[in-house]
Amino acid sequence: MTDTTSMKHQTPLTSGDFTAADEPFALFEAWLNEAIKSEPNDPNAMALATVDPDGLPDVRMVLMKGFDTEGFVFYSHIASQKGRELAANPKAALLFHWKSLRRQVRIRGNVTPVTEAEADAYFATRPKQAQIGAWASKQSQELESRFAFEQAIAKVAARYVIGEVPRPPGWSGWRITPSRIEFWHDRPFRLHDRIEFRRDAAGQKWSKTRMYP
Repeated sequence: MTDTTSMKHQTPLTSGDFTAADEPFALFEAWLNEAIKSEPNDPNAMALATVDPDGLPDVRMVLMKGFDTEGFVFYSHIASQKGRELAANPKAALLFHWKSLRRQVRIRGNVTPVTEAEADAYFATRPKQAQIGAWASKQSQELESRFAFEQAIAKVAARYVIGEVPRPPGWSGWRITPSRIEFWHDRPFRLHDRIEFRRDAAGQKWSKTRMYP
């Protein structure tokens, strides 16, 4: 976002829509529903930040596959870099950036694995080719060549040419239970609206603070 872009879409400094919210989940759902209508690609895309054993931050884009008052859920390989980092340090940060709406949501909290039943249920909804790819990919490991990957995919596809593809034992999901959720909305001249919800533990009442941009 540039200052000149913001000047073309001037709106009041203060709005009564989201800054008056008293809890974050309904507000997130409302913003997500607007993003689904306006974002050209993957409105459920979010940046996932973790840290490695040396404390060096790591970030990548993943897709949120569900959320409720318990937290935000995504799926991947347990042995992937993100999976190993979350196993060693089960804390994470998320960022949703909806450029078409000039909004972002930042989330921080503890991470727990989803249940086996949840992982099975979601895996069953994936396209078969994606299910086959989950078996063929040794995520985050070195790959000799694209041809080697295609060979691995072909072998798995031959194994499951008929019938359902079961969930790989090394493939599952995680739930980020937030302790902090911040909503940010663009305003002219970088005089943005920004509110943060906080709580000390899941199930507790949220407190809300308005922040300087």
